[in-house]
Parts: sequence; structure tokens; C-alpha cells
Amino acid sequence: MFISPAYAQAGGAGGGGDMLVSLLPIVLIFVVFYFLLIRPQQKKVKQHKAMVEALRRGDRVVTSGGILGTVTKVVNDGEIEVEIAQGTRVRILRQSVTEVLSKSEPASRVKSRSKADDEEEEYDDEKEDNQSDSVTDDSRKRK
Repeated sequence: MFISPAYAQAGGAGGGGDMLVSLLPIVLIFVVFYFLLIRPQQKKVKQHKAMVEALRRGDRVVTSGGILGTVTKVVNDGEIEVEIAQGTRVRILRQSVTEVLSKSEPASRVKSRSKADDEEEEYDDEKEDNQSDSVTDDSRKRK
């Protein structure tokens, strides 16, 4: 008998500490997965949802199929109508929009801007009138 038999060693009273040490790497892996994979994906989904909800007429968009177009009509909560070529309009799901290239201005901003532009034009017209009056006065003085 050259080989001696192997017997199991009796475990000590500190068996609970070994269990904690063995579970620690698994817990750390889940924490790393959460911060590197799950959380960024949730942020991306939240941003996409906000972008899709903010779509309005006049926005230039890219669909998930790579088609560029301009939103011509918001049909309902789930669909929009996009003009992809002059006179060619297609209805697509809002969720299929992957990127907004340019946002259109809201109607209220356009109105307030046009009022400001009108006031600016009036101011410019008054300046031109004053300048033309002074030019004619100068030409009269020279004669």
C-alpha cells in the first residue's frame, strides 16, 4: 500500500466568512455592469424618447433606415408624415427617427421675431430718412 487514503477535513466554525468572500466578486461584477452598460443605455433611451416627443413640423430628421426628410405633419402620437423628396411623403413611426438634424422654430418665436424685425425695419427707415434729409441739406448749402 503505497497510496494513503484521503479523508475530508472537518470545517472550522468560520464558514460564514468564506461565503461572503466567494460572493463578493459576483456582486462587484453586477455593480460594474450596472454602471458601464445598464445605466448609460437607460440614459440613451430617455434622451431618444424626449427627442421623439419633441418632433414637430419642419424638423429635418434621419430615420433608422438612413432616409433624410422633413416632418410635414404629426399624424398622431405614434406616427409622423415625412417628405423625403419634393412631392413624396411617407408615414413613419416616430420611434424610427434616430436623429434630428435641424429643429424648426416654434410658431410663437416666429411671430415675436417678425414683430421685432418690423420694429428694426422702422428704426432703419427712420435712420435712412434722417440721413437723406441731411444729405439734401448739405447739397443745398453747397449750391
